[in-house]
Amino acid sequence: MFPEYRDLITQLKTSNHHFTRLFDQHNQLDQQIKNMESSIPQGTHEEIENLKKKKLHLKDELYDILRKIEADKA
Repeated sequence: MFPEYRDLITQLKTSNHHFTRLFDQHNQLDQQIKNMESSIPQGTHEEIENLKKKKLHLKDELYDILRKIEADKA
C-alpha cells in the first residue's frame, strides 16, 4: 500500500500513534476480509462489503495523513 510513501510510513509507524492505530486497523480488516472470503469464518456478502467500506475509509485517512505530511515538507 502506497509504495511511494514507504519511508514515510516506516517513520510514522514509530512516531505517530494515531497513524499506527489506523494502519494496524486497516491490516486487521484486510486479513478479516480475506478470511471471510475464504470462508474462515464464512461471512455474508453484506458483512464483507461493510468491512471493505471500513477498510477503504481507513486507507483514505492514511493517505490524507501521508499527503499532508509530504505537502508540509515541501
